[in-house]
Amino acid sequence: MSMRSVLRAPATSSAPVTSAAGTSPRPAAIGIDVEDLDIYYGDVHAVRGVTLAIPAQSVTAVIGPSGCGKSTFLRSLNRMHEVAPSARVEGRVRVDGRDLYAPGVDPVLVRREIGMVFQRPNPFPTMSIRDNVLAGVRLNGGRLKKDDAEALVERSLRGANLWDEVKDRLHRPGAGLSGGQQQRLCIARAIAVEPQVLLMDEPCSALDPISTSAIEDLIGQLKDAYTIVIVTHNMQQAARVSDETAFFNLAGVGEPGELIESGPTTKIFSNPENPSTEAYITGRFG
Repeated sequence: MSMRSVLRAPATSSAPVTSAAGTSPRPAAIGIDVEDLDIYYGDVHAVRGVTLAIPAQSVTAVIGPSGCGKSTFLRSLNRMHEVAPSARVEGRVRVDGRDLYAPGVDPVLVRREIGMVFQRPNPFPTMSIRDNVLAGVRLNGGRLKKDDAEALVERSLRGANLWDEVKDRLHRPGAGLSGGQQQRLCIARAIAVEPQVLLMDEPCSALDPISTSAIEDLIGQLKDAYTIVIVTHNMQQAARVSDETAFFNLAGVGEPGELIESGPTTKIFSNPENPSTEAYITGRFG
């Protein structure tokens, strides 16, 4: 089963690999509907009963104290949490109406359409900047003509606001870039495979303020083309970059994380309905 058959209606069949270089338009961003989601690691109930609608072409921030299941929830949106062999879920995650956990759906294919950027920049250290951008396409079995590959590299680096900084050193190691540049290189690598959703797990936590500002500006630009979900501990960052906010919390140590409240960021930060949401946002706990 192809990933397009999971995320797109049957009429929109898989585009050729060369579409990544610009020969055909990329699919429009799509939303995510989570329904009664429970996440387990063996006998440990990590996240309980999450129902959340994540709108397309927007930034949704997931906030909450440490240990409340934010990153676990984020990883469940592209089945990345399943790298732990004991992981399992109950409930549904629908993307464009298709259940990512339906029988026969390959999680590897899911991750092609729902990309992830991790907390610390992780460019492949032995690869050049150029080859880092192309790595995802090649790992997925894509074959590009030289001109198409060069066009894809440029477009992806421009999409990550990195092209002007690295265009004269594409064959130098990606690991030689600054931390903020490495994170933008990882974003370029993620968008090179043309996902429809980008998941970001605290993408600025290891960066200095200037690099953080650059990533935040980039997120604001990328939401025109992608659906973005970002986990952050930084309340100011959540207020700056997100359109929607989901607040997670847990009742106590050893209890599963739960979605307490969600809605437009302006409302969550100015007039939350739940007292624990207000307590967390104002810094009284967490």
